[in-house]
Amino acid sequence: MKKFPVKAICRAGIIAALYAVLTIYLGSIAYGPFQIRPAEALTLLPLLYAESIPALFVGCLIANLVSPYGVPDIVVGSLITLVAACLTYIIPRFFKKPVVRAAIGGLFPVFLNAVILPVMWLIMGGMGSFWYNLLSMSCTQLVWVYVLGGPLYLALERMSYSRRSPLYPTNHFVLRRRAEEKKKAEAAAENGKEN
Repeated sequence: MKKFPVKAICRAGIIAALYAVLTIYLGSIAYGPFQIRPAEALTLLPLLYAESIPALFVGCLIANLVSPYGVPDIVVGSLITLVAACLTYIIPRFFKKPVVRAAIGGLFPVFLNAVILPVMWLIMGGMGSFWYNLLSMSCTQLVWVYVLGGPLYLALERMSYSRRSPLYPTNHFVLRRRAEEKKKAEAAAENGKEN
């Protein structure tokens, strides 16, 4: 079994606590079709940190314990966050540029929340029309994930290159790509010396 470093465990606790506190603090406006939920900006963190996957799940689970939609929101909402985080995590495997990673990685939390939650509300007894809920969830998710989360991710990406940095990534795909880039740079430098 692979050990998690202390930094990763601490970072996971901070992410979970931030998600829960940012959501619970806002009360009822953080739930429903028009969500004021800035904690959704944290859903891009799996692009850098593997430990943010369970952290986002736990943070969402805790936040949804006080949801006015009860058990369905606790279960479904938390699972949506978990699935979106897992899908976001694998994006660095396929895309090199941080801006592209953020753009594509953000699609998962936006799309899954915007589609599945309105279906849940419809099944629970209809809270507005499906299309209205879909549109309002899409708009609010886009704002929180891209307008707030995108710059957050890009700033963390820039600050995470030093191995000693507390922000050093734990995403396996990011680390592998950085190692490949380092080998290419070393090979290019060696070829330059020979010429």
